[in-house]
Amino acid sequence: MRKFVLGFTFLSAMAMTAMGAEFSGYISDAGCAQKQGAKVASEGHAGCAKGCIKRGDKAVLVTSEGKVYNITNQDKVVSHAGEKVTVEGTASGDDLTVKEVKS
Repeated sequence: MRKFVLGFTFLSAMAMTAMGAEFSGYISDAGCAQKQGAKVASEGHAGCAKGCIKRGDKAVLVTSEGKVYNITNQDKVVSHAGEKVTVEGTASGDDLTVKEVKS
């Protein structure tokens, strides 16, 4: 019986970590986010973010607290460069896999 309870607890915990969550912030470029941190989480940085991402820099999500998430599936977010968004996805450390973007 104890093995059953431990197994069930483990599976429940795994299922909870696989569930998506919502993250809010600005889609910015990795270069500026690394150098400037939370400063890029603003409408004033939109033009730079769009230009840098268009030139090939990676898109990242920067929260208002300055947390930077690397986006694993870039195709979901590049069209939102410089915008404040809420994304639904799964985080693993500093990496974020986006399921849906809400502007």
